[in-house]
Amino acid sequence: MKFKILIIDDEKSIRDIFSLLLGDQGYLVETAAQGREGLDRVRTFIPDVVLLDMNLPDISGLEVLDDLRRFPGGARIIIITAFGTIRNAVEATKLGAYAYLEKPVNNEELLLLINRALEVKKLETEVEELKSELHHRYSFANIVGTSGRMNSIFQMMDRIARVDGTVLITGESGTGKELVARAIHFAGPRADGPFVVANCGAIPRDLIESEFFGHSKGAFTDARTETTGRFESAQHGTIFLDEIGELPLEAQVKLLRAIGEREIVKVGGTKTIPVDVRVIAATNKVLDEEIRKGTFREDLYYRLAVLSVHLPPLRERREDIPLLCEHFLKKFAAELKTSVRKITEAALDRLIRYSWPGNIRELENIIYESLVLSDQPVLGEADLPPRIRIGFPADESENPEASEASPPLKADTLKGAAQAAAENAEKSLIEKALREAGGNKTEAARILGVSRKTLFNKLKSFRLES
Repeated sequence: MKFKILIIDDEKSIRDIFSLLLGDQGYLVETAAQGREGLDRVRTFIPDVVLLDMNLPDISGLEVLDDLRRFPGGARIIIITAFGTIRNAVEATKLGAYAYLEKPVNNEELLLLINRALEVKKLETEVEELKSELHHRYSFANIVGTSGRMNSIFQMMDRIARVDGTVLITGESGTGKELVARAIHFAGPRADGPFVVANCGAIPRDLIESEFFGHSKGAFTDARTETTGRFESAQHGTIFLDEIGELPLEAQVKLLRAIGEREIVKVGGTKTIPVDVRVIAATNKVLDEEIRKGTFREDLYYRLAVLSVHLPPLRERREDIPLLCEHFLKKFAAELKTSVRKITEAALDRLIRYSWPGNIRELENIIYESLVLSDQPVLGEADLPPRIRIGFPADESENPEASEASPPLKADTLKGAAQAAAENAEKSLIEKALREAGGNKTEAARILGVSRKTLFNKLKSFRLES
């Protein structure tokens, strides 16, 4: 791609010299002898850089500059000025000109300035493209779901995004809380500001205050320099406090003040720093219960839950599973360079009947794993992980009496034989997972992709408690 440069100057010798110089550098060059002529050329030529003389015969360079700023394309304007109009040139840079050069112009200096102007324009274009991509990636359209519950959530999110209040997002792990937080940010008035994530469950207890608010040099033993905390980094944007329910009580007090007063003090510092941020928090805990247990402050809860969104687990919106599968197939087919874009009805039925303790994140991982291991043009039942194919069709916590209500099947019937084979396979999978987890049942449940309650029920059923 060749960059385009427009020269607006009433001196023919300057136009000719610049045209030859810039043409030799590979630029596409057009010229204009007057201001209005130059403005007409901009409409059709759409230059990347404009070299603009301040003294023109028809209108002033400042008037041309003012009109140029209204054109799309973001051309960088370099003012060419005689000694007597340097004050005007300085004024022009205040009005948006990239820089100015005094006549007679040094050719090397001109080329260097043009290169810098084009680099700035290129970087700004890349930033705008990145912003556009982020807006698209985290738009409401990328949160998949057509069920009645999800439609209600979309309507609520749309209203919440328009205002600037604090938001609390609740729901089980894997339901897409961060995706919703990003969508609200990018659809809201702070979309051009930063989106800063702070995972409250991953920050060591003694570093939480420093991570949130930063620290001054010498605040503690290893504080060799002053640092900026997450709140200050999110200035004029959004800070997303993930897993807020994991925050210890002493940190909750400091957070409450920061949200309420809209100001922070760095660890070891004395200066108060105003912060203009939107706070979005998320948790998989039931905060009402945490308040009753005394592990979460009630006043902080009411500060956070100004606006609330609750995301239902996947097992409560099973009608969205086919659409989610289609979405993930399309996403990973491009990434893995596979032509698999469909899933069989039998495989889809298995996925719909599964309990989904890991929610959407688990479904995403299963589709990815199945695509990696499959060598078929269509994703089938055999491509699904064993726990989906032969075990845990539904979470027993949803219907604890199910096993008692169903009469036992005889082993010499077809269904009985199938049930016995499935039970043996389940038992083997559980034993294998327990060995891999070193006997840790919570870790074994994670490996199997089931809830702890389901695993404990299975252990009891197979008499594997010990």
